[in-house]
Amino acid sequence: MTPEFSITTPAVIFSAVSLLYIGYTSRFIAISNLVRDLKKEFVISHDEIVIKQITNLRRRIEIIRNMQLLGILSLMLSILSMILLYKEWLWQGEMAFFVALCFLLLSMFFAIQEVLMSVDAINIDLSDIEELKNSKQNHGLLDIGVDIRKLHEKLGFRSEDSNSTE
Repeated sequence: MTPEFSITTPAVIFSAVSLLYIGYTSRFIAISNLVRDLKKEFVISHDEIVIKQITNLRRRIEIIRNMQLLGILSLMLSILSMILLYKEWLWQGEMAFFVALCFLLLSMFFAIQEVLMSVDAINIDLSDIEELKNSKQNHGLLDIGVDIRKLHEKLGFRSEDSNSTE
């Protein structure tokens, strides 16, 4: 018994690809803003950790580009599949849909890789913070309030106005 394949089958991909593409684009925008901020920070500090972060972000941008391209190709092949099915070219429509699913699957594998790299980026920051904490403890200079303010500044948080109400 083979499942029935109709013009509505490839249409199912539209919502999935659209949502994935929105997610991919928002990640791209967030990373591009982070790159700009890190560039400014590097110009000022020449910190080696910033170079590691920028290297990580460059690779992640390439991965997101691949995720987006594969998602777009998947969507285009789904459209082609619907056109072929409309023309009653069933075998060709099924093949186009199969390739569309393969591209979508590859796109998701890239998404997994990018998520893992984002964890690596966070670990770079955490190791920097741990090194800072250890060096201050070794020198007897640990001031939790100062460390928290520096962490917030490094992560890009802005201090709230002291007159704000809670």
